[in-house]
Amino acid sequence: MKTLIVMPTYNERENVRKIIPAIMAVDRRLHVLVVDDASPDGTAAEVMKISKKNKNVRLIRRGGKLGLGTAYVEGFKYAVKHSYDYVFEMDADFSHDPKFLADFVNAMKENDVVVGSRYLNGVSVVNWPISRLILSKFASLYARIITGMPLSDCTSGFNCYKRKVLETIGLDSIHSDGYSFQIEMHYKSWKNGFKVKEIPIIFVDRHSGSSKLSQNIIWEAVFIVWKLRLGLKK
Repeated sequence: MKTLIVMPTYNERENVRKIIPAIMAVDRRLHVLVVDDASPDGTAAEVMKISKKNKNVRLIRRGGKLGLGTAYVEGFKYAVKHSYDYVFEMDADFSHDPKFLADFVNAMKENDVVVGSRYLNGVSVVNWPISRLILSKFASLYARIITGMPLSDCTSGFNCYKRKVLETIGLDSIHSDGYSFQIEMHYKSWKNGFKVKEIPIIFVDRHSGSSKLSQNIIWEAVFIVWKLRLGLKK
């Protein structure tokens, strides 16, 4: 199946030069779309250098730091326009190991959405401080209780969607970021009747660079679940 990995970046130059070859080592037929938010460290230039040698690597440059959610939406629209069958969300910092890509593709044969879960078989997280782990576990539990989603990891950012899911859920209506974006995507996929399956992954804290998590992202996630449950966010 024609598969695209959408990878938002901001100051990930050192990581993209390693993660893209690691993805291609899994399957040379995979396509990678980097959506870069005007990284001052030269991330876009690094991706352009790689794309000159590999036509399966694409780049979208954006004018500023516009956020993870809008970066994914832009990447998803690109995927729909270019008729990709499977569309991945994946971080550039190696917290999402390319070795799991084959497991996703295999699971997609009988499902519409596959979620890489850190909590399906206990806790599969490496090198996170306990405070971050508690926050993540609580966020997933909170989202599951309020929305009713049957997922162990509602905030996972390692996911794969069939194109028909992205065409159905209304990408123009999604404006959330971070945790909220993942919750909203999972919720709308599930509420629209698509078959959603979790598979276990091992999440490893980023190799280099700094986390993009902020207080605003956390508070947005607190409120988004109620908006979704009450139908206030279309």
